[in-house]
Amino acid sequence: MVMEKIDLAKAQVIARNKGLKPGKVKGTNGVQFTKGKNDRLSVISWEDFDKSLKQRKLSIYESGGWMKIMNER
Repeated sequence: MVMEKIDLAKAQVIARNKGLKPGKVKGTNGVQFTKGKNDRLSVISWEDFDKSLKQRKLSIYESGGWMKIMNER
């Protein structure tokens, strides 16, 4: 499975289609996608999500509609 780097706009479309929202792991600076039903995650704005990705030098990668947040390559 080849993971391709995608921009935030494409990630937003995929997330919307899958019912996902941007989230932050409570008590950390970790970010991930969430359906908003996990007590360990807080739903955050896309703007805050993007800021966290940039601060931590992370990017969103996708393959077949499956997204993963990883260190920039």
